[in-house]
Amino acid sequence: MSTNTIVKAQKEVFNDAVRGLVDSSVFLGVTSYVSEPWVFQGSNYAYLSGGTYGPTSIDTIQKYALPSGTTVSDVGDLTEVKAYLAGQSSSTNGYTSGGLSPPLVPTVTNAIEKFPFASDGNASNIGTLTLRRFGLTGQSSSTHGYSSGGREPPTSFQRAIDKFPFSADENASSVGNLITRKYEGAGQSSTTHGYASGGTTPTLSNSIEKFSFASDASASDVGDLTITRSRIAGQSSSTHGYVTGGSGGPSEGNRIDKFSFASDGNASDIANLVRVREFGVGHSGTEYGYHAGGGNPSGVDKFSFVSDANATSLFNFGNTYTNNGSGQQY
Repeated sequence: MSTNTIVKAQKEVFNDAVRGLVDSSVFLGVTSYVSEPWVFQGSNYAYLSGGTYGPTSIDTIQKYALPSGTTVSDVGDLTEVKAYLAGQSSSTNGYTSGGLSPPLVPTVTNAIEKFPFASDGNASNIGTLTLRRFGLTGQSSSTHGYSSGGREPPTSFQRAIDKFPFSADENASSVGNLITRKYEGAGQSSTTHGYASGGTTPTLSNSIEKFSFASDASASDVGDLTITRSRIAGQSSSTHGYVTGGSGGPSEGNRIDKFSFASDGNASDIANLVRVREFGVGHSGTEYGYHAGGGNPSGVDKFSFVSDANATSLFNFGNTYTNNGSGQQY
């Protein structure tokens, strides 16, 4: 066989191999790869970190299974006892920021703490917010955690929006402001924006504010809740933000409001929690929203993201109750 014939045969074998690779799903996956959108919702566990247990503040990190857990278990501790803190979630870790740290002399903290989802364990202090504050709201993008609003006693209401990275343990930076100075509101997260809804300004607020994850900028007012209220919990589906419970009137503490991420507009009243709750924690699953704590006796209420219907009781904590904590999920 001539040398030219051998070289030609080798080229044909090589070209066939290349064509096979190009046509393969592996090659297509590399060349046409589009990253999955950030999924804020969890499908494994929801976490309750910090807060108050009866009249006493706590440092515990607790979790229950999604979507239909039957009990809550203690899986670790924060570095300090505190309540009225914000919660954020990456794909691998839960975060808390700010809070009120009793018990002897109440102290407002600016600490950012992190704990792992992969294994049960204690949190570590990884950085600080730009301001010491409590009653702030938390939001999460694919790359950063956000803390907005809050209060530093006795009357200093805040509107700062802080951002800290998930990729490294660093201090937060100030990236913008809410329109109004408020605390005890609720936070929601879409794939592109963070939301801060309701709260105390010091009068009750019904505003829904939105800020971009893509660029550092202040928030804009994009709609209103159905009533003015604070001490509320926030949940996020892939398409809508939700607000549950809170204080806003003699019989309004069981209301579930829903607003669209796709277009700016007012919320609508779509259903009710099982019972009146305030100072609860919001969790977001893939199909359901959850309101944990905020009552006595307390527990977890679950409502559908697919249909607008009243919540059902998932399970009760017992005779004691957990309030004023932060929520995470993965």
